[in-house]
Amino acid sequence: MTEASTAAIELDGKDLPAYCPNPAMPAWSSHPRVFLELSHGGEAKCPYCGTLYRLKPGAVVHHH
Repeated sequence: MTEASTAAIELDGKDLPAYCPNPAMPAWSSHPRVFLELSHGGEAKCPYCGTLYRLKPGAVVHHH
């Protein structure tokens, strides 16, 4: 495993809704886009690649 795959990707409120793969990921590692629910606990893991997404401290989740 690489360091990038074990580090959490921190998101701010403006980055929501959260989805994976994110724009910074290389095209070769793509999988179907999935939206991630971060409002309960502030963390979510992609079911395809295992990337961990986490809200930054103080980030506000707006409900639509």
